[in-house]
Formats: sequence, C-alpha cells, structure tokens
Amino acid sequence: MSQAPLAPTLPPLTGVPLVLATIGLSLATFMNVLDTTIANVSLTPIAGDLGVSPSQGTWVITSFAVSNAITIPLTGWLAQRLGARRLFLISTSLFTLASLLCGLSQSLGMLLVFRVLQGLVSGPMVPLCQTLLLQSFPKEKSGMALAFWAMTATVAPVMGPILGGWLTDNWSWPWIFYINIPVGLASVWLTAFALRGRETPTTKRSIDYVGLILLVVWVAATQIMLDRGKELEWFNSLEIVLLAVVAVMGLTFFLIWEFTERHPVVDLSLFKERNFAAGTLALCLSYATFFGTLVLIPMWLQRFMGYTATWAGLVTAPIGILALVLSPIIGRLMGRVDPRLFVTLSFGVFFLCNAWRATFSPEVDAGTIAATHLVQGIAMATFFLPLTAIILSGLEPHRIPAASGLFNFLRLMAGAFAASIWTTQWENTASRHHAYLTEPVTAASAETARVLDTYQSMGMTQQQAYAQIARTIDTQSYFLSILDMFALAAALFLGLIALIWLARPARQGA
Repeated sequence: MSQAPLAPTLPPLTGVPLVLATIGLSLATFMNVLDTTIANVSLTPIAGDLGVSPSQGTWVITSFAVSNAITIPLTGWLAQRLGARRLFLISTSLFTLASLLCGLSQSLGMLLVFRVLQGLVSGPMVPLCQTLLLQSFPKEKSGMALAFWAMTATVAPVMGPILGGWLTDNWSWPWIFYINIPVGLASVWLTAFALRGRETPTTKRSIDYVGLILLVVWVAATQIMLDRGKELEWFNSLEIVLLAVVAVMGLTFFLIWEFTERHPVVDLSLFKERNFAAGTLALCLSYATFFGTLVLIPMWLQRFMGYTATWAGLVTAPIGILALVLSPIIGRLMGRVDPRLFVTLSFGVFFLCNAWRATFSPEVDAGTIAATHLVQGIAMATFFLPLTAIILSGLEPHRIPAASGLFNFLRLMAGAFAASIWTTQWENTASRHHAYLTEPVTAASAETARVLDTYQSMGMTQQQAYAQIARTIDTQSYFLSILDMFALAAALFLGLIALIWLARPARQGA
C-alpha cells in the first residue's frame, strides 16, 4: 500500500512560484482536513432539516471517512499512471465539485452519495500535498516544508467546529460545504500556475484489483452494518445478518488473498514487525476512542444542553490551542526523548480529561467543558508524531510508504467505525438509564403527584405535565449515559498506556 510516489529529482522552486505553490497546497490540505471536523457540530441541524434521526446524521461523517480511507492505497498507483501534479489537480477539482453537490442535496440519500464521492476523490490530496511540497523546497529546507503542512493540518481541525457552527447558525448547514468552493478553486489555480511544467514521470503499473475489490466489499459491508444496526434491531434483521456474512467472508478472503499475492494492495507482512504492530494497534484504539467522544460531545450539547451549533463549536475548539503551540517543541525533542514517554503522557492526559468529564453535573458550564478540551490539547501534541515515530521505527526506507499508507488507512477506518459504535452505545445506555428512572414514576407515587401538582400550578394540563416529566427523564438519561461513555474512554486510555510499552523503537525515532 503506497501513500505517494517518491518525488523525482527536479530543481526546487524559488521566489514567488514557491510562495504560490506553498499557499495553494496548504489550502488543499486545510480544506481536506477541515472536512473531517466541520460537520461534527452540524449533525443535529442536518438530521432535523433532512427529517432523519440524529444517529442517522452520523452517516455524514462515516461515509466520508470510509470512502476516504479506501482510496489511500490507490494514491501511489494513480500518481504513477497520471503524474503527481495532474492527479492532485484532478482530485482537488473533483473534491470542490463534490462539495457543491453536497450543499445542494435535498435528502439524506443524496447527501451520502456525494459525501462518498467527496471521500473517494480526497484520498490522494493530503499525501500528494506532502510530496509536491517536498519537491518544491530545497532539500535542506524539507523540514520547513513539512512544518507548513503540519501547521495547516493542525489549524484546520480547530477551525472546523467554530466555522461549522457559525455557518450553520447564521446561514444554513449547506454552507459548511459551499465554503470549500472558493478555497478549492484558489488551490487549483495557484498550484497549476506555480507547478506548471513540473509533472512527475508516468508509467504503467499493475495493481491488485482482486485485493482492492475485496477490501471495498468487507469495509463497506461492515460500515453499513454498523450504521444501520440500531435502526434495524441488529441481528433480528435479515439485512444485518447478510451484511455480517458478507463482511466476515470478504475479510476472510481478503486476508487469504493478500498473504498470497505477490504485489498486494495492503502489505500485511508489516504486522510481523513488533513496533508496527503495537504502535498501529495503539493508534487505532486510541484514535477510535478520541474520535468517538469528539462526535458525541457536540450532539449531546445541542440535543440536551440547549447549545447552538456555534457554541458547541466554540467549547470544543480549544483542543487545538496547546496542540498548535506544543507540536513544534515536541518535533524538536523527538530525536532525544523516547517516543513512548510522549505517548504515555498523551494517553495519561486523555485519561485525566475524560475522567474529569465523567464527574460533570447537569449544571456544568461552557467554561468547564472548554477547559477539558484546552487541556486535551497537550494530549494531541504528543499523540500523532510520537506514535508515527514508533510505528515506522526500524523499517527499511523502501517499506515506509507502504507502512504509512497502511496505518493511516486503519486509523481512518477506526474513526469511521467508532463514530457508529459510540453513538449507538450512547443511545443504548441511555435507554437502560431511562428504564431505571421511569420505574418510580407511577400514579401511586407521592413524589410523582407532587411534581404533577407543581407543573399544573404553573398552568399545565396533566398531559403536558407528564410530557414535561418525560422530557426531563430523557435529558437525565442521556446525561448519565454520556458520563458512562466518558468513564469508558478514560479506562481505555489508561489501559492503552501498557500497550504502547510493548513496542521497542530505535532511540533516535523514525
């Protein structure tokens, strides 16, 4: 699995062309990464506007993440067939068009089709941004090139919730997609102009079509099963049973084929490497846990705490402040400090933040919620870079592109699966709490009679009073459920600290 081809030997850019190329490529990275978080705070308005349940609204995230992950293995092959510059311009142009179509969608089905298209064409964009930036800068300034890329990729997730909330509240949710149009057009024009005449050589190279088809089949079947399971009552539904059979059989045949194929689309032999196996497992589980809570919090705030999309974005945005400040420092220390220590710090901070959230009261204020996200920025700064160093440590240089593609594919898949699993578990746990809380609410209960009298003295009918009691119980049920989810996240991060110490990275990192 190759993320991007090696850059050919071309003279570096200087002056205005270098500036324009950097801006154009950075805009594409910003737009791509922005779309992974901008929809999080808009799920509730999207679901309401399209007439679907909030849990179905999460399909807007999972459809993009899954289709994005699937195309990552094709990046190297497509770049060798079309050229890195040409493929980047095609991908960015199609991403911009798909954004327009997403905004014009009139139903959930239309939106999901265009989100899948958006994800499919976005796969090559980020790795090609890295490749073309490194190709444009002098070799001695490659660190500066990657610094520009890293800063853009760090700022985008911070801006996503704020921008998404503001656009949704002050305009409408389609504008979270329309915002990509001017950015995408500017990126295409600047990159095409600055990199004209700098196409990479092309060559015809075979690809593992069977492995790719099997990959698409089992991944798609698994995600659809997770997305529709709760709605169809899981294995009481023939559709879910059939999807589970297809997913299991597809995965089984995929593993058999990839282990025997001479040029597999996924190099599973990488899992024989201790650092890669332990690091990738830790990355996937930790990212799934982090992403699950990242999706749940805005939904909880908007559905049960009375927050607008803008305020939901504002209280979650501080997660990027300390990450942006500390990331360059962590980068400079990577060669001198065992990366397992950084990851231990990261998982420890994730544990503390989620344990803190598990103590929230129903009257928790916006400042406290924002504070947990601000502190979590420390965890973000010591998360991706040290884990990447551990995963790639000890690998031969020619295996690094395949390893990078594989662990990023698995990370994105883990996030997509987590969005479905965590929202389903939140609602299931809320149903159990709801059953416990409604047990004392009976006509013979003195407490129930007192509450009814209170509501009726406020001018409510008995039916309205019972409806108000039901709404209060719903709010409390989902509140108790999200506290359980925070406690679960804290426990998972604490356990993952032990997992990362199974790795034995080289002292100088990767």
